[in-house]
Amino acid sequence: MIHPTAPQSRRKFLSSLAAGALAGGAAPEFLSIKERNRIHTLLRQEYQSANDQIQLAVIGAGGMGMADVETALSIPGVKLVAVADCFDGRLVAARENYGQDLFTTRDYREVLARDDVDAVICGTPDHWHKQISVEALTAGKSVYCEKPMVHSIAQGADVVRAQNESGKTFQVGSQGMSSLGNEKAKELLAAGEIGELNYAEGFWARNDPIGAWQYAIPEDASEETVDWEMFLGDAPPKPYDPLRIFRWRNYRDYGTGVSGDLFVHLFSSLHFITSSLGPRKIMAQGGLRYWKDGREVPDILLGMFDYPETEAHPPFNLSLRVNFVDGTSGTTFLRLVGSEGAMDVTWTDVVLRRNKAVSPTDVFSQRKADEMDQGVEARKQMLPPAESVYMVEDGYMGAHFDHFMNFFRGVRDGRPVSEDAEFGLRAAAPALACNDSYFGEQILAWDPEMMKVI
Repeated sequence: MIHPTAPQSRRKFLSSLAAGALAGGAAPEFLSIKERNRIHTLLRQEYQSANDQIQLAVIGAGGMGMADVETALSIPGVKLVAVADCFDGRLVAARENYGQDLFTTRDYREVLARDDVDAVICGTPDHWHKQISVEALTAGKSVYCEKPMVHSIAQGADVVRAQNESGKTFQVGSQGMSSLGNEKAKELLAAGEIGELNYAEGFWARNDPIGAWQYAIPEDASEETVDWEMFLGDAPPKPYDPLRIFRWRNYRDYGTGVSGDLFVHLFSSLHFITSSLGPRKIMAQGGLRYWKDGREVPDILLGMFDYPETEAHPPFNLSLRVNFVDGTSGTTFLRLVGSEGAMDVTWTDVVLRRNKAVSPTDVFSQRKADEMDQGVEARKQMLPPAESVYMVEDGYMGAHFDHFMNFFRGVRDGRPVSEDAEFGLRAAAPALACNDSYFGEQILAWDPEMMKVI
């Protein structure tokens, strides 16, 4: 369970994040409320056997890594036994919050060598995701890897291969993947509630320094307290620079920009709801408009995507936007538009709007409709509500909690998880292709079935 001295502010942050952030997707099989409650009840029981306890480690103990740890430890039968990070301050904080007997190290390989570690959270910068995931799987550990799964599209095949060859559980950490919001949206789409899908759009707006990745630099960070060479890994050699390690998302050597951080969530949601494998054509435009703090990535990015017809869905188009300079701020949604309506999807609610053929305020269209029906007295019909709002019940633990529930089910009994390596690559690749399109000023072709750039 969570250590009693764990910071309360992190819990409040996660609660507000879950309430406003976008859904990713959900479990491979749609769970009924009865089945979901049964699973939650079982997992909340105290485990009597030592074999039931999952020994957990985290590699990369920054903000997201430790948020993952706190959520994971809220599930009974999970114990944190090891932490690896290249900054000493985070190792000290981990021991203070979770016990002085916690094993801590700068070198993640010491964690992977331990026999008492069953599963690993990879919460590192993006450029470490592939290497640590592959090494952990090869070492016989299950892996929860933060999104995006890889730093470049070409790395994806190695992670897929390692997952398949190891037989261990691998799940990508797009937290909303297991949300009630996405599950309801999938159900409504399949029931034809918006007619035939033809368009989708997603928008993520921010307008504050933390939202734009201007994270605080720890006062005790220095060349003595940071293992700079470990942080760099296979990235190009650079002199020690605290901005690069503590604000790594701003730099292409370590991060994947707004598309790898945020577009990937939207792709995960969309692909789950529509059962899509991904787009075939990708292009992106944007720019660095405001946060000119030395960063190498845009703060505004617009992506356009063409989805081909498949057995699962008709052809449709997708547009995605991220704006870190948005005066309204806080606006986040995924919208699916069909021939008879549309729905907005978040982790915790779905708003379904149905189309009215002729608006009563559209005088011209109303007159033309009257002309077409002149002399014909059609019988009036029963109409569904123009707008329906589906919301989670009070007490919902949140998508992040559900995502870890699914992960630990996979670790314990080998069940399929919400977002394995193949799903993770199909979500990450079009997001990363946006960077290639933006910086290369080109349109990219992607084969979503074979998972390769054409």
